[in-house]
Amino acid sequence: MQTARLITIIIVLLTVNACSLPGIKLFSQGTDPLKEYTLEGSGTDKILLIPVQGTISDTPQTNLARSLPGVVQQVVSQLKKAEKDKHIKALLIRINSPGGSVTASDILYHEIQSYKEKSGAKVVVSMMDVAASGAYYLSLPADRIIAHPTTITGSVGVIFLRPKVRGLMDKIGIGMEVTKFGKNKDMGSPFRNGSQEEEIIMQEAVNNFGERFIYLVKQHRKLQGPAEAVVATARVFTADEALKVGLVDKIGYLSDAVKEAKTLAGLAEEARVVVYRRAKFPDDNYYNVSGATMEDKQLPFINIALPSSFHLHAGFYYLWPGAITAE
Repeated sequence: MQTARLITIIIVLLTVNACSLPGIKLFSQGTDPLKEYTLEGSGTDKILLIPVQGTISDTPQTNLARSLPGVVQQVVSQLKKAEKDKHIKALLIRINSPGGSVTASDILYHEIQSYKEKSGAKVVVSMMDVAASGAYYLSLPADRIIAHPTTITGSVGVIFLRPKVRGLMDKIGIGMEVTKFGKNKDMGSPFRNGSQEEEIIMQEAVNNFGERFIYLVKQHRKLQGPAEAVVATARVFTADEALKVGLVDKIGYLSDAVKEAKTLAGLAEEARVVVYRRAKFPDDNYYNVSGATMEDKQLPFINIALPSSFHLHAGFYYLWPGAITAE
């Protein structure tokens, strides 16, 4: 009885117009325009700090009450705004991500490279807990890659994920009938086992995406010989190991990355470090993970989110599965 009463209360709260409850903001406003806020400094020239947080995807992040922009939309919207500001002389990308889909990772790689070429700005990447696979992929255009002393990075490879439900369907007596044109039309289907021919085709696609990744790493990081061979195994590396094989340039903290950006761009010490947000935060600093999503100063009254791993659909990923978390 109490459970039913609680569910009823939640439904009522979800359907009540927020403006009828003074002081309570049920849903975040992700449509407000991005505004510039200064974290430190007072000069004219600027360093723009952009966070890349969570699984890299071009699909919205959803929960019970709202839909928020995906990582690709968040980052690209900030890059497009930055293109209009000639005072931004350096871009500092703070990354904490296990990677994401092949296409989403490649989009961000392209957009960062394009911004760098158009603006002439220097690009510095600062890696936090994890900057693996697709997160490393989008780091490649950077002039400097700085890993936190406890960063895990690497995982330079590709994985094809698809669910298989045939065993469960057999147990509960459910089947799936398929009428198709083309013998391979339903390849990768979760409702049956794949043929040997289909596995070969899928492996060729995985190899193609993986070879592209390795090629770009070799081009940007000048890897060769033993270093290239070990990176191509798609293993992960600690910060010290990544420095030895040439995947990163330095080990340091976010404040060190700021100094590196100032040095590369030839900026004075008083140059400003700025962020784009949809709301102002008191006591804001480098480590505020809010990007271009909801950014409410008030926590939403109801926020029931799905685990991030639930957002993964069948497909090709530049992703380190070991770092997927239930956020």
